[in-house]
Amino acid sequence: MSKPIPDKAEIALEYPDKFYAGTFAHSSRFEAHLEPSGLSLTLERPGPEDVRKSIHMHLNFGLLAAILHEIAASIASIPDDDIAHREQLRDAVAELHQALNAH
Repeated sequence: MSKPIPDKAEIALEYPDKFYAGTFAHSSRFEAHLEPSGLSLTLERPGPEDVRKSIHMHLNFGLLAAILHEIAASIASIPDDDIAHREQLRDAVAELHQALNAH
């Protein structure tokens, strides 16, 4: 079930001869869930055909784990006084940690 995007996502897809970029904000929706081999992520901007867009990604668990390690290594880039974002990340990681330990 998709949910409203609480913040904003920006994506860019670059090919040798083409470049695609898009923003997904509060009017957009997302869905994220685990599948047997990794994370499935969908970002969707509803609306008329000229503004409607979506991306669908699948990250295998090994890549997802590597991304989480990179995030942890770069956490210092979030300013100490950005308490709201630090708390959002801390709460989400705590919930993930608890869910992983429950099974």
